[in-house]
Amino acid sequence: MQLYSVIKNDGPGDVLVWKFLGEDFNNGSQLIVAESEEALFYKDGVIEQVFDGGKYTLKTSNYPFISRFRNMFSGNTSAFHCKVYFVNKAHKLELYWGTDSPIQLRDPVYQLQTKIKARGSYSIQIKDAKKFLLKLIGNNVQYFTSDELNQYFRSAFLQYIKDEIARTIRDSGKEILDIATEKETIAEKLFNSLENTLDEYGVKLVNFYISAIDIPDDDPNRLKLEEAYVNRAVMGILGQNWQAQQSVDIMKGMVSNEGAGGIAAAGAAMGMGISTFPLMGGITKEMHTGGLNQYEPIKEEVPTAKCNQCGSDNKINAKFCGECGNQIKKSDIPCKNCQSPISSTAKFCGECGEKQF
Repeated sequence: MQLYSVIKNDGPGDVLVWKFLGEDFNNGSQLIVAESEEALFYKDGVIEQVFDGGKYTLKTSNYPFISRFRNMFSGNTSAFHCKVYFVNKAHKLELYWGTDSPIQLRDPVYQLQTKIKARGSYSIQIKDAKKFLLKLIGNNVQYFTSDELNQYFRSAFLQYIKDEIARTIRDSGKEILDIATEKETIAEKLFNSLENTLDEYGVKLVNFYISAIDIPDDDPNRLKLEEAYVNRAVMGILGQNWQAQQSVDIMKGMVSNEGAGGIAAAGAAMGMGISTFPLMGGITKEMHTGGLNQYEPIKEEVPTAKCNQCGSDNKINAKFCGECGNQIKKSDIPCKNCQSPISSTAKFCGECGEKQF
C-alpha cells in the first residue's frame, strides 16, 4: 500500500472537480490548495472538512478528525484513509447554449405562424463546494468538467429559455424580426430564473448572454415576414400608416390614366403633400365622374369672312363661299378691333390701325 505525503491538485486545468488519485496518507502529510480552489476531505459519504487556498500539515493534533481514520502499521507509522476532492472555484466563461428544437409561435403583428431559434453563452462559479459535491457529483467520480455541467442543466435551461422568449415576443406586440432589440431584456429576466436553478446545487450564475434570436432560413414564412417588415419600415420613415400607402397606389393609377388627369393631376397631388390625400380622393372621384372634364379650353377667335349671300363663315382669304359658292366681296370683312368694313386682303385696319393677320 502506497502512503502519500503530498496532496495537491494534479488534474487537468479545465475541470471543475478532480479527485486526488491516492486514498492513503501519512500523518503529517502536506496539503497544498490553490487560491482558486477548495479541497474537501471525504470519508464514508461524509465531508469531514473543507480547506481554502494555502499549505496545510495534516496531523492528528491539528485536525482531530484525522484520528478517527488512523491505523497502525509496521514501523510505528501512523496513517489515515480518505478521499480528497479539489473543486475549481474560478469563473468558467463561455459555456455555450442553444435551442435544441425551434420555438413555434405566431408573429404578433402579421399573425403568420413561424418558428425561431436562439443561442448564447453563460458563465458560472462554484459558490458552495460542499453542496456542489454532495448534490451533483457524488463520491465515486474521478473528475467533472464544465461541459458535463452544461449538459446536466441543459434541459432545465432550455425550458426556461424557450418559455421566456415566447412570452416576451407575445407580450411585446412587435414583429419577430424586431425582437433582436429585446435580447438584453430577455436575458435579464432569464438570469433570475436560471440563477435559482443553479443555486440549489451550490453554483453561482455570473453572466448570461443571448447572442442571437432568429428565424431559420428554411422557414417558408421567413421571406413573407421580411417583405412585410421592409414595407412597414418604409412607411415608418414616411411617417404614414397603411391607409396612406393605399393612397399612394391610387395616385400611381391616376398617373397611368389619361382620362383622370394623368401626370398633371398626380403631380399636383404630390406638390400639395401627402397630407392632401383625402382631398385628392375627392378630386379623383370627380375626375372619374366627369365633373372636371366639363371645362373646355378657351379657343382663340380667328378672323373670318362672312358670305353676303348665306352668312356662312369662311377663311379670311376665301374668294368663294364654301357653303353656297357665292363670290365673297372683299369689302365684306369687318375689322376685328373696331368692326369697320375693310378689304379681306388688308393687313391693317384703315380706321384703327389694328393688325388683322
